[in-house]
Amino acid sequence: MTAPPPAIVLVRPQLAENIGKAARAMLNFGLTDLRLVSPRDGWPNPAAGPAASGADIVLERARLFDSVADAVADCAHVYATTVRKRGVTKPVVRPDEAAIAVRAETGGSAFLFGPERSGLETDDVAVARTILTVPINPEFGSLNLAQAVILVAYEWSKGETLKQPPAVEIDPPAPQIELDGMIDQLDGMLQATGYFYPPDRTPVTRRTLRTLLTKPGWNSQEVRTLRGVLSTLARPRPR
Repeated sequence: MTAPPPAIVLVRPQLAENIGKAARAMLNFGLTDLRLVSPRDGWPNPAAGPAASGADIVLERARLFDSVADAVADCAHVYATTVRKRGVTKPVVRPDEAAIAVRAETGGSAFLFGPERSGLETDDVAVARTILTVPINPEFGSLNLAQAVILVAYEWSKGETLKQPPAVEIDPPAPQIELDGMIDQLDGMLQATGYFYPPDRTPVTRRTLRTLLTKPGWNSQEVRTLRGVLSTLARPRPR
């Protein structure tokens, strides 16, 4: 039996904008079960919408709870995200390890995230069975709420079949005759302006220019565009 997607539980979030950003992070990686425990500014809150950037389905389905225990009552596996153990002795795992465990276990799972300023309190962590922490710079361990959510959601998503961004077809390189035409055009313009000086350096300079212009792998449209630019530059300016 396939384990259901985990719930994201925001405990006493302070800013509605951060709730919206967390919802956006969730939907990026296929999560939609958002649970809110006593948000400071109440719920629903219109300030969350713009920050969600289109993740409206997550906000619309969000459920409100009075306590952490109520929010995770239907979950068999609860992970508390914190950089410190806060005096509670529990197993400690990384996001990738938690994601593997969530998929292997039966029953619902939830990830707890604390308030932006202080993080989860000891009593909040006590509800969880496991502590989830991220290896991070010990001299700067500050993650904002959405960043923390996206780390967990991304690791969980690795086991999902999510659509990749659509591939963009790349035009084939232009035939050599088109590229030579562009190089000859530029060469003629440079020669007319006296660019090739001193004369004994001309072969080396031309070779360098050819190397420079053949590196990008221009397609036919790019060659035509650049030749149009050169043609415009070569026209006499109106007085």
